[in-house]
Amino acid sequence: MCAVWMLEKRELNGLQMSKVIKGMIEDLAGEEDPNWDTLEPIPLSNVSGPILRKVITWMEHHYKNDGPEPEKPEDDLSHFTDEISDWDEEYIKVDQGTLFELILASNYLNIKKLRTVGCKTVANVLRKLSVEEIREKYNIENDFTPEEEEAIRKENEWCEDQDASK
Repeated sequence: MCAVWMLEKRELNGLQMSKVIKGMIEDLAGEEDPNWDTLEPIPLSNVSGPILRKVITWMEHHYKNDGPEPEKPEDDLSHFTDEISDWDEEYIKVDQGTLFELILASNYLNIKKLRTVGCKTVANVLRKLSVEEIREKYNIENDFTPEEEEAIRKENEWCEDQDASK
């Protein structure tokens, strides 16, 4: 799995939403206005071509519509909401494998906002499923005995009671 692509000047602003790509561009170009004809292809060994194209689409859309992402302090928790924009919700309507590849790519490329959208999507799906449904959907083996499961349920009854009251 390796994507290699030639930078185009029109892509530059959107691509800067990825801290990894931004650093690569700065390293390769070494100047404010590089000669685009002489830039080498950028290899991205942890991202496949189709996923990279999807990530570039996301970055270009958000750069054009939202502008560059402002720097936020590490302890900023403002992104911890359930809300996902309509555009992102439509963009992220993909099969489970593609969704996880997008999350991995956004993590590798250091695109915090895309990673957050992917993780929120997974969390929203999981929130609607029972433990048994989660195990089935994600092929997770139940390694608890029935007695251990019952003990865990009793330990966490307080949690179940809070969920029911919402």
